[in-house]
Amino acid sequence: MTTPRPASSRRSRSRANGDGTIYQRKEGRWEAAGYVLASGNIRKRVRVYGASRKEALGKLTEKIAASNLGLPVAASDCTVSDYLTYWLQGIAVHQVRENTHTRYAACIRLHLIPGLGAKKLARLTARDVRTFLDHLRAACQCCAQVRDTDRRFCCAIGQCCNKRLSPLTVTYVHSVLKSALEHAVREDDLPRNVARNVKTPAPRPRRFKPFTASEARQFLHAASSDRLHALYELALRTGLRKGELLGLHWEDLDLDSGTASIHRSLQRTHTGGLTILHTKTRASERRIVLPTECINSLKTHHERQQEEREAAGTGWPDNGLVFTTPTGRPLDSSNLTRRFRRLLHRAQLRSIRFHDLRHSTATLLLEQGIDLVVIKELLGHAHIGVTADVYAHVRLRLQREAINTLGDALSPGRDDPDGAPVAAIVR
Repeated sequence: MTTPRPASSRRSRSRANGDGTIYQRKEGRWEAAGYVLASGNIRKRVRVYGASRKEALGKLTEKIAASNLGLPVAASDCTVSDYLTYWLQGIAVHQVRENTHTRYAACIRLHLIPGLGAKKLARLTARDVRTFLDHLRAACQCCAQVRDTDRRFCCAIGQCCNKRLSPLTVTYVHSVLKSALEHAVREDDLPRNVARNVKTPAPRPRRFKPFTASEARQFLHAASSDRLHALYELALRTGLRKGELLGLHWEDLDLDSGTASIHRSLQRTHTGGLTILHTKTRASERRIVLPTECINSLKTHHERQQEEREAAGTGWPDNGLVFTTPTGRPLDSSNLTRRFRRLLHRAQLRSIRFHDLRHSTATLLLEQGIDLVVIKELLGHAHIGVTADVYAHVRLRLQREAINTLGDALSPGRDDPDGAPVAAIVR
């Protein structure tokens, strides 16, 4: 005589056609399965899991509802190529900025799909990912992207140029794959994120060349006669990003109290051209104090802009931007970069990136002994660890100077001008 299975583990009561099936597994978890629309406009069976019947049913219902709306849903037996396409078009497009999405798309098209696209998503292993990344580091990109068919490049001229990806790019490709697979784990398409089990060497941080105090003074002197003098003052004295400067509106400034609200940025996107967006991160939204020099230069800039506005007449667009072209149009980032380089040449200063003005601000503040927390708030970093990591070389130099100063004080034969030492409590 057979013992009947407990009611909780029996297959659930019949469900309507198309609603899928749901039952409890031997280990206690609930499994639900059903057919949904997958990449390639075909229907595939998906399985989801939950700690309770309600949880598993809710996950399956969500997938079926998305499928009924015509949205492709990833299936566990799909290829990595199919899943990355689904993730890029259905998930990432709603979570990141357009420019970031464009970089994701290029990364997937050029590297991830050629290297891992043919593998089944459910069978992808950490070894597959590690092997792919090792090959990516070693491969000549002219050969990998079939650019050597052009007679001017690489193997077409009889010698491979060995043009390899930088460690930073390899790390970026790895991070995109991890992000995509993490979503597969959240949707129960994968039990774990195998890309997270692969460790890649930390790339060397980008080297930047901030101004010294002497060079900064020379730069500000040269910029004093420039039409965008106020912009350069703000960049060097407050460390604002280029997009934050170009997206600044007059309504964001309070010149009477000497403050500025930073909450938007001007960026060029593929579809919208020059577009006002939110700042880089939520931490980038901040209120900063304006130096007196910036307040004065902004007032002068406002007067000049009013003259340009009157000269342009009805052709002046009412966009409220602080920094514009002489006709009131938004300033393009690339045009500002060219102007900046010409200014450096006129000032007979070494060539640096515009973003290095921001690094110059932080470096000079650190060298003046300003607390790292204050610099973090001024720059709009999400975490103080970011500030500490970026400017670690400055902190080490300051530590060395402090240690040397202490060494001088402790050197033999040095007299204490104050006589006997003062007792102190060590905590």
